[in-house]
Amino acid sequence: MERYLKDFDVQPKHSSEAALRRWRSAVTIVKNRRRRFRDVANLHMRSEAEKKKLKIQEKIRVALYVQKAALQFIDAGGRVEHKLSEEAREAGFGIAPDELASIVRGHDITGLKAHDGLKGLASKVRVSLDEGVKSSDIATRQNIYGLNHYTEKPSRTFLMFVWDALHDLTLIILMICAVISIGVGLPTEGWPEGMYDGVGILVSIFLVVLVTAISDYRQSLQFRDLDKEKKKIFVQVTRDGYRQKISIYDLVVGDIVHLSIGDQVPADGVFISGYSLLIDESSLSGESEPVHISEEKPFFLSGTKVTDGSGKMLVTTVGMRTEWGKLMETLTEGGDDETPLQVKLNGVATIIGKIGLAFAVLTFVVLVVRFLVEKALRKEFTDWSSSDALTLLNYFAIAVTIIVVAVPEGLPLAVTLSLAFAMKKLMKEKALVRHLSACETMGSASCICTDKTGTLTTNHMVVHKIWICGKAEEIKGGESADVLKSEISGRVSSILLQAIFQNTSSEVVKDKDGKNTILGTPTESALLEFGLLLGGNFDAQRKENKIVKVEPFNSVKKKMSVLVALPDGRIRAFCKGASEIILSMCNKIVNYDGESIPLSEVQERNITDIINGFGSEALRTLCLAFKDVDDTSNENEIPTYGYTLIMVVGIKDPMRPGVKDAVQTCLAAGITVRMVTGDNINTAKAIAKECGILTEDGLAIEGPEFRSMSLEEMKEKIPQIQVMARSLPSDKHTLVTHLRKLHDQVVAVTGDGTNDAPALHEADIGLAMGIAGTEVAKENADVIIMDDNFATIVNVAKWGRAVYINIQKFVQFQLTVNVVALIVNFVSACISGALAHGASLFISCSALICAFA
Repeated sequence: MERYLKDFDVQPKHSSEAALRRWRSAVTIVKNRRRRFRDVANLHMRSEAEKKKLKIQEKIRVALYVQKAALQFIDAGGRVEHKLSEEAREAGFGIAPDELASIVRGHDITGLKAHDGLKGLASKVRVSLDEGVKSSDIATRQNIYGLNHYTEKPSRTFLMFVWDALHDLTLIILMICAVISIGVGLPTEGWPEGMYDGVGILVSIFLVVLVTAISDYRQSLQFRDLDKEKKKIFVQVTRDGYRQKISIYDLVVGDIVHLSIGDQVPADGVFISGYSLLIDESSLSGESEPVHISEEKPFFLSGTKVTDGSGKMLVTTVGMRTEWGKLMETLTEGGDDETPLQVKLNGVATIIGKIGLAFAVLTFVVLVVRFLVEKALRKEFTDWSSSDALTLLNYFAIAVTIIVVAVPEGLPLAVTLSLAFAMKKLMKEKALVRHLSACETMGSASCICTDKTGTLTTNHMVVHKIWICGKAEEIKGGESADVLKSEISGRVSSILLQAIFQNTSSEVVKDKDGKNTILGTPTESALLEFGLLLGGNFDAQRKENKIVKVEPFNSVKKKMSVLVALPDGRIRAFCKGASEIILSMCNKIVNYDGESIPLSEVQERNITDIINGFGSEALRTLCLAFKDVDDTSNENEIPTYGYTLIMVVGIKDPMRPGVKDAVQTCLAAGITVRMVTGDNINTAKAIAKECGILTEDGLAIEGPEFRSMSLEEMKEKIPQIQVMARSLPSDKHTLVTHLRKLHDQVVAVTGDGTNDAPALHEADIGLAMGIAGTEVAKENADVIIMDDNFATIVNVAKWGRAVYINIQKFVQFQLTVNVVALIVNFVSACISGALAHGASLFISCSALICAFA
């Protein structure tokens, strides 16, 4: 069978358009194209959408890169005037929606200055840059400036599915046969006998259409539910004076949005403040180089991605007034790619359809020849009546019915329905399947490359142990903090609190009840919580010192640095990050009195032992350091050496319950689990042993060692690797690529960061973490794990395997039924001749078999 299906072979992910077109052209027996190709990508519409996308990208590229000459021309000829509506004026707004949109869309700095810059815009849209939008104003803003929704195609009604089902060619032929049968039967056999055959055919057609339409409609409802889940994206905004999380669809003009690495920009806007903001605008402009956003280049475009840094923006345009909105409207026409199983089943249906067609033609020829021979033997060859015409019509109906039975037209669609049901079931298991093919592929996964933090562990971090001024302390709440404060001097405590509160991208904010809430990554939240435990005041620290420059943390540098202007005029640099990296940047250490003293080799070895000891207890280790910058000529350059070590921190992140059992389930099923993490080797090995991932014959290595291997060494060592520590995102991508290409494994990969996107894209199944994951990671994933739990990943694998096995059994059963029905119909037709009065029952049964197929 495989050699007959060579044209029906597509990749699970990222199939070429040539492969998709090849299998479509190979489907020569298509009874109902409207139905067969409804749930697969419309390549013509996709091509048209791509042309529209390129036009929009070219338009934006002109606005971004050729704007100077255009703006000079506009200034020379006078700017376009936008009239403010009476409704907007009465509501207190000072700028029209279209004018706001044109300023940002055209990157019009002159237009922005004409409105007195950022503060002027904020004033004209009636918003405080500190307090944000008032909840009581939201309805008014939505009425005047629009909703942050994109135009979508209306959902299909049940009657549309009925109409599609009626376009089946064989059903149309049977309807014609029924009408002719009634027309000939009534004059020859009278009422009601003359109606039996025709009405029987019409009833069977009605049942087929009804069953088909109900099945397809149910499937569309499943996909509609999935679509709603996919669109649940949340952002952090400042409203009513405090930070909160809202859906992007609830955004209004005037909202203050907080952005960080991996976020998708949810609307057009203007830069308020931020550090090292790099935006990937390739989805709109087609340009691969990231754009640095600052006060000089202050414009954000909806749909772009934050690749580095953090900041705040003022929302100026939402919904269909943005270029992203127009682009999304075109992309809805493209459709999703079909899965390999759907394509294969279409191939099987085509082959069986050809066999059925041959049987139908052969049956019709046999029946007609036998009828003519019998007529000739009775010497009635020249004597023809209406009953003879009805007999020939019945023979033709038999042939058509054989085709109906033979071609399992609904088989690929039934499988789609099964996969859609599995997707909905997995949603209840906290897994959102974004692509149908992932359900199939997950069933054959042979390897899972998983993160540690948040996937194997709870991602609820607390400072468990510290080492400072030569002493190690275990932190067990307020009492431990009091003991620590009594053991270090006020100067050391002051430097430590500066290092915690200044060098962070997280915030301590007050909620409606006045309680402190920490917003940020789990690691930084743990440090801030420790700083508050020591009696520090986040707001006071931030107001007392001015941040000059920030280098945000990312998974390549594995550190975060900041330059701070102290009240006495000095510039101080703070750095925190991976223990080995920060320790290598230090040549001094802080003593009890808060003075920087040289770091000896003996002390460095002792500190390394402390770090390894923390790691062996499955603690994530960080180092905090500072440096006073004396060279004011380079005051905006953050130093890379000469720091003073303040403290080593051991952060506890307990293993999730059920992970060990889930790992054992994978190993028992023949699925290898590999842990890829940025933590140090000791922490990684401790957690891996606790989970059951690292076995006696397994290999634990570090990223630098892996990168230094030759291709031959990698090929030899990769099957043994169970733990990779201190890894870069590129290491994960290389590991996944080699597992797939050199070792022919079906690889599932977990990831949550922007830099995980290449590995998620490359893997057979990309699994993004729904809570900790960035929008960039989710966009490149096939499955989103909503609770960030490894046990859920294993459940997805088990469900995928079960679905795949059940579909295979269903297909085998269905094909057996079709072949048996084909043989029975052929034999009964050839032996018994005309259908006579049993024709209606025969056609009804055959057609129902076709419908359920």
